[in-house]
Amino acid sequence: SNSPSHMSNFGDLSTSEGLKNLNKFLLDHSYVTGFLLTAEDFTSFATVGSEPDNSTYPNVARWYRHLASYTDEERREYTGEEAAAEEEAPAAEETPAAEEAPAAASSAGGDDDEVDLFGDDDDVEDERSRLIEERAKAEMEKKRASGKLAIAKSMVVLDVKPLDDETDMAEVERMVREIELEGMEWKASKLVDVCYGIKKLQISCVVLDEVVSVDELVEKIQEFEDHVQSVDIAAFNKL
Repeated sequence: SNSPSHMSNFGDLSTSEGLKNLNKFLLDHSYVTGFLLTAEDFTSFATVGSEPDNSTYPNVARWYRHLASYTDEERREYTGEEAAAEEEAPAAEETPAAEEAPAAASSAGGDDDEVDLFGDDDDVEDERSRLIEERAKAEMEKKRASGKLAIAKSMVVLDVKPLDDETDMAEVERMVREIELEGMEWKASKLVDVCYGIKKLQISCVVLDEVVSVDELVEKIQEFEDHVQSVDIAAFNKL
């Protein structure tokens, strides 16, 4: 069923016109309301109903596949948490329960864990996908509400090796820099000697961690198979 908000934002998402509008919006945004996942995405996801044609609506297809990776439990938890947070906020200010919360939290250690896990990249990295999905959603909503959301970025350095010693490296760089991904910005590059007069292109870019798949970026460069032999991630540092 289409809610009135979808009719006004993008038109009817079960029609090609609605999908065209959404595809255009998702060219510069990760989600239907911008850069953070909300319950609105899952409503739109249900309206779209099935993955649209990738060649006609590539941005909608990417967004649809991403949402499809969430389990029913994660979706319910996310939309539930969001609704609960909105309902509890006014009540907490009026009732004494708000004063008890810090004591309860410190004795249970619940809040501390949540903040540590969310803030410490090293601990999170191994279980990142699960923990970020489960614990960070509420945290991000809180931060977004207070305007304190920090956008996590990384500096990635890629080594692009040419097909052979005849390959025009200026052309390789031009092709690589023409790749555009939402949340990714190309930075400096240089040619580095490999052997026998062959040089590789070493190029860096800044990516928004929550938005950009570096694997997808590598695959896109490797598609230039007439010019590129291989692509390696030379460095990947959190900013």
